[in-house]
Amino acid sequence: MITSKILANGILRAIGTLILAALLLYFLYQIQYVLIYVLVSLILTLIGIPVLEFFKKRLKFKHTIATITILTLYILIILGFIMMFIPLIISQGQNLSLLNTVEIEKNSLELIKQINTFLERHHIDSKAVFDVKNFKSVVNFNLIPNFLNIVVGTISNFGMGMGAVLFITFFFLKDRSMFVNGAKLLIPDSHEEKILNSIEKINVLLSRYFIGLLLQLFIVFILYTIVLSVFGIPNVFIIAFLCAVLNIIPYLGPLIASVLAAILTMISHLGSDFQTEILPTTIYVLIGFWIVQVIDNNLSQPIIFSKSVSSHPLEIFLVILIAGFSFGILGMIIAVPIYTIIKVICKEFFPDNELIQLITKNI
Repeated sequence: MITSKILANGILRAIGTLILAALLLYFLYQIQYVLIYVLVSLILTLIGIPVLEFFKKRLKFKHTIATITILTLYILIILGFIMMFIPLIISQGQNLSLLNTVEIEKNSLELIKQINTFLERHHIDSKAVFDVKNFKSVVNFNLIPNFLNIVVGTISNFGMGMGAVLFITFFFLKDRSMFVNGAKLLIPDSHEEKILNSIEKINVLLSRYFIGLLLQLFIVFILYTIVLSVFGIPNVFIIAFLCAVLNIIPYLGPLIASVLAAILTMISHLGSDFQTEILPTTIYVLIGFWIVQVIDNNLSQPIIFSKSVSSHPLEIFLVILIAGFSFGILGMIIAVPIYTIIKVICKEFFPDNELIQLITKNI
């Protein structure tokens, strides 16, 4: 029989649990940058593990020397990135935005007028497609410079924390066995083997995934640069860089990149004839971007998804779709790594389940 004392104790425990959960969330919010540094360090560690093993087994490096070598490579890559892209992003980002919203608005409205003229020549009701007054009231032209400033600011802030990231990564690589031994003390003996096997498989699969993802983005960046250079689009590197970064978002990212490239192509050719120059050039750029996506979808992505995380493309598509509807863009980005972790854990703990056997047969 439930007495008033038992009921009161239950309510107090529930309130206490809610308070502790709120305090924990507040604490995590306060240290969000530390968590981001740790997450980036884990990704760099997963990328560095295969290289570490190569240095140790093939080149006979000692563990500490191999770790220092990997950190040196990371530093050289980061310095190269800073020297090549940070000044480029800042200078060309200012060229794109000019921090001049009035000029952007003027160019965009001029482009709309040219499109209206083109449509009227072909007996299409331009007002049904574009209404300049409505366009001005709906579109916030501050979004473009604000977006570019956010990108530059994010990279700058990340650069400030790079020292912390590299410091954490060094010890993640150097003392990986110590962390594993420490984890063994916290793991119940009955599940120790399964958990350690899961961690090892997750390390291997995610290492291959992140290395493949970096290679994919680099290939897409090079191809975008070639397409934009062929058609004489200004600010080639910054546009290609932004479009390649957008490719991290599965399926939706390439679509956004194509729209961004089309808009910037049209704006960059203002003053030219819309029908004979602006429209054909934009169409050619879009065709080039779609060809890049065909190459990416048929070469890069199958290697990453099928080879690195041992999942069928349709399986990955459904997982990303569900994650996108449930958690938005962030869900789409982290869907594949999280799904891979879940698959490995399920295979270790529920190996006799027929559904799990079906989806993990290649792991």
